[in-house]
Amino acid sequence: MTHPGRRAPTSEPDWLTLGQAAKFLGVAQSTIRKWSDQGRVPAFYTPGGHRRYRRRDLEAFLDRSGPGGKTSGPLVLVVDDDPRLREFMRVNLEMEGYSVREAASADEALEALEDQAPELVLLDVVMPGVDGWQMLQRMQERHGSIPVIMFSGQVDANSASEAEERGARGFVGKPFDPQQLIERAKQLVPA
Repeated sequence: MTHPGRRAPTSEPDWLTLGQAAKFLGVAQSTIRKWSDQGRVPAFYTPGGHRRYRRRDLEAFLDRSGPGGKTSGPLVLVVDDDPRLREFMRVNLEMEGYSVREAASADEALEALEDQAPELVLLDVVMPGVDGWQMLQRMQERHGSIPVIMFSGQVDANSASEAEERGARGFVGKPFDPQQLIERAKQLVPA
């Protein structure tokens, strides 16, 4: 699949710096650096230790993981108002074979659900406006029984049982080991 506007005219270089590659993919430099370290995007190093990216490798990466690319595994919707945490969870879930969609609010998440129902929702309890509990209720009313794992930094002795009583399939306290959340996701929806 080609991405209009992403193919280089022959006058553009075949090799890109870290900054150029990040701009090409539309992500932060720290993100592409992490993807390189994980082996998702091939990087080459200059004698001075600087990373260089081959344009065709970046295009292949976009074909694999960009919009309209091949989706790898079950779709997981991550709902949290913290963009760094959403990205962290997305990267870790994608490495495990999941397709991931992100939402920064309950309203965004409900729109995403209308667009394409995921096989699993990871839902933060504490968000501005509509909180996770209200979102869970609205989701159940509109979409039935999509499995949900709630997570929160405000954890007390009743959090897990409250989540279960309200229909969630699990609860994980923040800060959490992402592997714990991934293991819980795998139990409910194997990749």
